Amino acid sequence: MSFSNYLETEVLDHVFGGNAYTAPSTLYLALFTTDNTDSGGGTEVSGGAYARQSVAFTVSGNTATTSADVEFPTATANYGTVVAVAVMDASTGGNQLAYAGLSSDKTIETGDVFRVPAGDLDITLD
Repeated sequence: MSFSNYLETEVLDHVFGGNAYTAPSTLYLALFTTDNTDSGGGTEVSGGAYARQSVAFTVSGNTATTSADVEFPTATANYGTVVAVAVMDASTGGNQLAYAGLSSDKTIETGDVFRVPAGDLDITLD
């Protein structure tokens, strides 16, 4: 996953500018049907019982890895083809913190459940 411009600026300002950054108390995983970029964008899934889901990470070395399964509600309508995910700082709206395209796109139709198994989502800093 890549950091968003928002998070890059916050980290730089925190470390080098001396201005405190307060991490969000809860992080949320969002699904997208079009790719997003460093500045955000992309088309987030909407409708069909979709809602961002809370996500937790364990940090080891230079990598943060999902520490538990993330499961979205059963789709009550087609979501379309999910091509990307993003970590957000709010359950709606808010700021994109990190994002990535999926290694394999996933079409979500009525009755499907989108899951991310624990350990399958990594954020790495080099």
